[in-house]
Amino acid sequence: MGENLAPIPPARHNQLMYASALSRRRITPSASVAPAVAGLFVDERDCDMPGVSLPRPRIHLVVRFGPSTRSGLDVHAMGMRQTVHRKFIHSGQRTIAARLHLNTPEAVLGAPAAAIAGRIVPLEDLWGEASASRLCQRLADAHDTADAAAVLQRAIAERLVSAGTPSMRAELALRAAASLSRSNHVNAVAAALGVSERHLRRTFHDAFGISPKTFAKLARFRRALRAARAESPANWAGLALDSGYYDQAHLITEFRAIANTTPSALLDELRTALSIG
Repeated sequence: MGENLAPIPPARHNQLMYASALSRRRITPSASVAPAVAGLFVDERDCDMPGVSLPRPRIHLVVRFGPSTRSGLDVHAMGMRQTVHRKFIHSGQRTIAARLHLNTPEAVLGAPAAAIAGRIVPLEDLWGEASASRLCQRLADAHDTADAAAVLQRAIAERLVSAGTPSMRAELALRAAASLSRSNHVNAVAAALGVSERHLRRTFHDAFGISPKTFAKLARFRRALRAARAESPANWAGLALDSGYYDQAHLITEFRAIANTTPSALLDELRTALSIG
């Protein structure tokens, strides 16, 4: 991934690698991209460390600088994942990630979310070689990660100018997603929207690449994990009921399926690893 992209000039690469404070921070998206970008995140690390990518029903557009790339810089789209993903983050890596709203991947990337679900796709496969190379050159010329984040936002804004309006099917899927973020009952959501459960499943999968049931399961997982990280020690029995599980056993079963570990072990892991997503 990224071998066809223009390499970063050595002096500029050093600026991007070491000029900024080593941290993780969130940047408020500019007004021009706010309709498409839910959040913009910058990671800058000065030591090797494990990373844990939590499943989130969003697509990310990711820029990486540093030793994890073949040419010093690459850009890719990361589709929705249904399970926790673990990776090793090398010292010196700088990452800028734009988290896209559910209804905007096609406008920004030129492909529906369903085409990217569960995949990491190089930007040149979505935008074409010429457009991807132009963006990479602008990123290579950036003075630091803040400047590079502004470059990425301008590129996204340019894509939005020529994007069409979302279809009625996409709007239906978006409304369903908003309801399923709070409810586990797909049939009740379908009834409230005035469509059959079958029609909702088909529309939802076409729009987002996962089923409504899977979306609700991941939303429930994140609710429970968010509550557990805010509570010490975690009362798993109470958290299970509050988050929409039948009981604690149900929560443990789903955590094992999604994270391949127990809820308590995942919390311990997140205390020592970089949480991504």
